[in-house]
Amino acid sequence: MTFHSAKIEVAPATPAHPAARLPVLPRPGLEWTPEVEAATAHLYERVAKVIPPVEWPFHAPYVKAINDIKKTRNAVILAHNYQTPEIYHCVSDYIGDSLQLAKLAAQSDAEVIVQGGVYFMAETSKILNPHKTVLIPDAEAGCSLAASITAADIRALRREYPGVPIVAYVNTSAEVKAEVDICCTSSNAVKVVESLGADRVIMVPDRFLAQNVAAQTQVKIIAWHGACEVHELFTADEILGFKADHPGVKVIAHPECPREVVEVSDFSGSTAAMIDYVRNEKPKRVMLVTECSMADNVAAETKGTEFIRPCNFCPHMKRITLPKILDALLNVREEVVVDPAIAARARLSVQRMIDLG
Repeated sequence: MTFHSAKIEVAPATPAHPAARLPVLPRPGLEWTPEVEAATAHLYERVAKVIPPVEWPFHAPYVKAINDIKKTRNAVILAHNYQTPEIYHCVSDYIGDSLQLAKLAAQSDAEVIVQGGVYFMAETSKILNPHKTVLIPDAEAGCSLAASITAADIRALRREYPGVPIVAYVNTSAEVKAEVDICCTSSNAVKVVESLGADRVIMVPDRFLAQNVAAQTQVKIIAWHGACEVHELFTADEILGFKADHPGVKVIAHPECPREVVEVSDFSGSTAAMIDYVRNEKPKRVMLVTECSMADNVAAETKGTEFIRPCNFCPHMKRITLPKILDALLNVREEVVVDPAIAARARLSVQRMIDLG
């Protein structure tokens, strides 16, 4: 299934868009040579635990070319935690969740931002970086959560629940962000909900995140019916089965998982909190109940921890590849354009969250 955002488009090369001022760059050679091997050897060391040596000659020419062209283009690459290791560890400048990435990009001097993630993340980067050129290597990289709710749905909720504040997870489109009172992440959702001083709060679009927040607050949560197609597939029986088969394993679940999965896990937190748990607690065995590449990315930099991997695959994240990143940099393709009026209103809901600290 393909998900589209109404306000994301492939920008034409006309003076109306900043990208029109950027020249197309010549395509470099992409052969596996001794020079490429030497230039990327230090990067392969980062991913040797999760990328077999036989695969590296296919990745390395792209890795070198992308890292060289970034300098010419004055570009940075943002890599979400669900990107594959060769992107996450070898060509990215900033790594993290979608909001972390957008904020970090705003602090850089780069003129071009390449979003290693899905379309709502690219929109958020554009919202917080309105004067920079934001590219997404594949404009078809969607999200089941973001696709589950529209701006019209938010307006309908306003009519059904007059006066009740609406909180949107950052995993939503710019148009939805423009209609709500404030945004939240999985790590600050409880804080955001309680900051509103209301007895009832509407949370969109993830019903499981809403359920997990409701278990931690006295505020009544009215939930939307959306879900992440990666996290909703996990079940409590599955997790209990893995715990029985792997005694002593520490199970870490993302709050987008069903409530019953969180209840049988040892820890639940945002992607950043999950990574911090592994780094700080150093469990001998761990199971990350989330997207597959995140376990690979954490495993690549972790010593002494065995990763049990009952992960689920996100097909949308995997639309982003090294060849597509290179093509975006060379040809300035797939520019993200957000209507300025929508961007201004969406920026307010994001900024209200940021202002909470």
